This record gives sequence, C-alpha cells and structure tokens, in this order.
Amino acid sequence: MHELRGRWSALAAGIDAATPAGRDRAVDALRALAILGVVLGHWLVTSLTAAGGGLHGTSPLAHLPWLAPVSWVFQTLAVFFLVGGHVAAVGYASACERGVSYGAWIGQRLGRLFRPVAAVLVLWTVVAGGLLIGGAELDTVRTLVKLVLSPLWFLLVFAALTAATPLVARLSPLWPAAVVAGVDLWRFGPGGPEWIGWVNVAAGWLVPFTLGAAWARGALVRRGRLRLLAGAGAAATAALILWGGYPASMVGVPGAAISNLNPPTLAAVAFGLAQCGLALLVRDRLARLMRRPAAWAKVALVNLSAMTIFLWHQTAMMAVTALGLSVSADLPGLHTVPDSVGWIAARVLWLPVFAAALGLCWAAFRVHEQARRPRPATVTAACRVPSPSAKEVNHAQVVSSKSRLAGGACPSGGRRRFDDTP
Repeated sequence: MHELRGRWSALAAGIDAATPAGRDRAVDALRALAILGVVLGHWLVTSLTAAGGGLHGTSPLAHLPWLAPVSWVFQTLAVFFLVGGHVAAVGYASACERGVSYGAWIGQRLGRLFRPVAAVLVLWTVVAGGLLIGGAELDTVRTLVKLVLSPLWFLLVFAALTAATPLVARLSPLWPAAVVAGVDLWRFGPGGPEWIGWVNVAAGWLVPFTLGAAWARGALVRRGRLRLLAGAGAAATAALILWGGYPASMVGVPGAAISNLNPPTLAAVAFGLAQCGLALLVRDRLARLMRRPAAWAKVALVNLSAMTIFLWHQTAMMAVTALGLSVSADLPGLHTVPDSVGWIAARVLWLPVFAAALGLCWAAFRVHEQARRPRPATVTAACRVPSPSAKEVNHAQVVSSKSRLAGGACPSGGRRRFDDTP
C-alpha cells in the first residue's frame, strides 16, 4: 500500500509539474464534477428489473417520489453546458487570434467530440444483433439500446451550440430563457401542441451555454451578481414546482405526465441557472483546491477521458446487471423493483462494482478518445538525417511523457490543452 501511494504521489507531482502555470484548473474541476454527477445520477435513478425472462427499465423516482431531491444533486448538465460555452468562446477567440479558420477550428472540436461515439455504436450494433439472433425479447433489446443511446442526444445539442459559437457568443442568456418561457406558456396552455416543446431542446441548453460565454468575456466576476443568479434561479425553481405545476424531479420519470428534461422546461432552466450561479461562486475555492497535486491529478485524468466515461457508464451498469443474472435473477439493488429504502442501500453497494466495470471499459476504449498522430514521413536517401544519439532519444522520451501528462499531442503537432476538451 505504501508503494502504491508513493507511485500515485509521483504521478500526481508529474501531472502538476507538466500543467501550464496559467491554466484555469477550476474550469476542468467543474467539467469533471458535471460528468461524474451525470454518471452517478444515472446509476442511482436507472434500474433494470428482471421479469418474465427479460429486462425492463424503471426508476426509483417512479416508486419513491420523495427521492426527487437526489435529482437536484446529480442533474448537472447545466454546469457541463456552462463550461462548454466558456471553453468554446475562449477557444474560438484564440483561434481567430492565431489565424485559424472557422472550419479548421470546428472540425477539430467536433472530431474530438464524436470520435469516441463510433466505438459505442459499432459495439452495440453487434450486441443488439447478437441478442436478437440469440432469441432475446425485443423489449429487452429495445430497453438496453435506449439506455445506451439516450445520453447521446445531448452530444448533438452540444455540437450544434458549439458550431454556433460565433453567432451566440455575445448573446444574452435572457433571450433563450424568454423563448423557453414562451414555449412553455404555449405548450401547457389550452390546446397547446406537444411538439412545440422540442424547441426548448436548443433554447433551454443555450441558456447555460451563453452564460458560459459571458463568463469568458469577464461579465460574471462580481460575487453579488452570482449570488443574485443563484438565489433568483432557486426561488424561480421553487415557485414553478410549488405553484406552476412542474414536477419536482429534474430528470425524466417513467410514467410521469411531464418531464423537466425531455424536453427542458422553464423549471429546468431556472434550476440550471441556480446551479450555474453556485458553480461560479465556488470557482475560487475549486481553484485553490486544484493547487494540490493529488486533487488536480484526479481532475486532469477525468478530463482526459471525459467522453469515454460518459459514453460507457451505462454499458458498464448493464454489463454488471446482465452478468448478475448468471448468479440470480433477484439480486437486491440490481434486478429487484426499486420501491424501498432497502433497494437504495443495496444500490449504493453496487456502485463500486459499476465503477470497476467502467474502469474496464475505459481501459479498452479510451484509445478512441485520443487524436490519431500523423505517421512519420518516410525517410529517403536524399533526405536522410543523422540518427539521434542515445542521450537525445532519452531526452525526447522524457519530454514526450510530460507532454502526454499535460494532455497529449494535438494532431497539428502542438500540445493539447485540457481547455480544448469537449
């Protein structure tokens, strides 16, 4: 154990030393917290029950409504879009200063965003086909595939907003918030069409995205303004839940008439504003915490594999659930109906097992998140150069190792910055 601690301390110190001095580590910390919040939230409020020889999706929120406050803690997508808007605005401004074209900039960002998705889609196409050929129930396969694909919707929205950065970087968050309010009035009014709510998929997440862009412009530095944002968002959320008829849960609940998330409602937007205000208020404390090498190393490693963690966490949970069927079809907290406090206690005990399965997925698929390095040019007799000495090779390996700790190499040959992660 002492040896492992020593190795971790050495690794953490190396990552800390390889990180540029001017890096805003609080941005990375907020992104890591947002990703981990989504992962833990899905593991806690998503349940697969074994009944009739198949697996069926449900949620403890459908059986235990008093658990709704759990969704307030783990529904952290607004913070992710806040950080995304900040990073996109800073990145695009930097690209303009360096003379990088919009096409090159957006191509690089979307490439990093969608490159890991291909592996998930290919694997689950094979798995779904194999299950159907093997005689699995169509409802079971549909349930599993839906759990895998459902988190991907937000990537499309995130990609669209990132592509629109030049247009929305200076847009006030009040404008998309007003659109959300108008859509809800129409949608929930007498004879309002249900389809109009999907306008809020773009407008709702544009609110924290433009808030992040405003943060990048330096418009959100006064703590008084941030306290007002957090307080007003929380008060509006409470009012909409208590008197506006909106559900208390900030995630979808099976069988519920209204979902605050699909599509986003005014209550979800107000809640997101409160979350963003709170996140920006704790930014300075996070920055101080990130000065500790051990804390920063954990955040840095999560950021380097953020998409892998997000894309494969549901697969990890389902793999554990499926393997559990070989032991029993009635394992508490895994296959049983989530309708008691006992289920919650059992589920918490399964979280480390889900994390271990996710670790295996990470080891197998994280390579798809890394940019491909260009092949070295073929050396011909006409352009052959002297071979490097052993000392030069050793020096190059040390520099390369430090570069990977700092975030890996860019396709262009420069160093990849954590700020550039999607």
